[in-house]
Amino acid sequence: MTHTSTGTDWGKAHFEAIYNCPDPRRYFSTLQPLEYQIPQHGQAVFRALAAALQRRRGDRPPLRVVDLCCSYGVNAALFNHELTLDDLYRRYAGTGPNTPGGDRLAQADRAFYAARRRPAAARITGIDAAERAVGYAVAAGLLDHGFAANLEDEAAPPELCRALDGTELITVTGGVGYITARTFARLFDCVSAPPWVAAFVLRTVSYRPVSTLLARAGLVTERLTTRTFRQRRFADEAERRAAVEALARRGLTVGGKEADGFYHAELYVSRPAADVAALPLAELLPAF
Repeated sequence: MTHTSTGTDWGKAHFEAIYNCPDPRRYFSTLQPLEYQIPQHGQAVFRALAAALQRRRGDRPPLRVVDLCCSYGVNAALFNHELTLDDLYRRYAGTGPNTPGGDRLAQADRAFYAARRRPAAARITGIDAAERAVGYAVAAGLLDHGFAANLEDEAAPPELCRALDGTELITVTGGVGYITARTFARLFDCVSAPPWVAAFVLRTVSYRPVSTLLARAGLVTERLTTRTFRQRRFADEAERRAAVEALARRGLTVGGKEADGFYHAELYVSRPAADVAALPLAELLPAF
């Protein structure tokens, strides 16, 4: 996902050149060799959470989801369509230099995704600092609303606040550490009732400032304790060493996790206390 620096830097490789292109081909062709996979894990988790929300809410209009650091709409593509991340790699990473891109690709993608859309798809609002990436995701029909906004540095504009009201689920697979509790605070300023929040967070980063902010908003945060999730391979040895050092500063070891050469993320789910009491995380996500 697309990130902007907020002063949190643990030696992670920077890929700024791929995050704000007219279309996602460079993004996928760069990340495929690193086995970037966290959106695929997100697909399974977010769909399970959405199903639980749908059961709780009964027969109502489509679920309203906000995807933070949405980049080219990857999470939306996987959430709302009968596709896997490998399908997206095949579509975008294997294209030749003469393949039409930009607006022409977005137009073709609109038909591609429409043909694969799941019944009762969610309405997804995407937020990212990368204007061209968000623009592609809207043009391709992946986002119902897209906003190029950096909520670390500025309050949500009125049109974004209007789009956020009524949100039921906030998702993020790659942004925490670049976005902080400040972004979440500005999001929650726009909603009348606190939504569920599902965040995959690299183990090199503490989620405590965000969970503390969410607690003030009335949400209880649970961490999935049964497993972690691979994000991608380390780009090089320097990145691996920096990650190990960051983990050591947090009192964490790499055995059985980052020792395999991948960043590992933990899943945090925040919900109102009554929802947690009625259905603890282990029962909400029994398959994980």
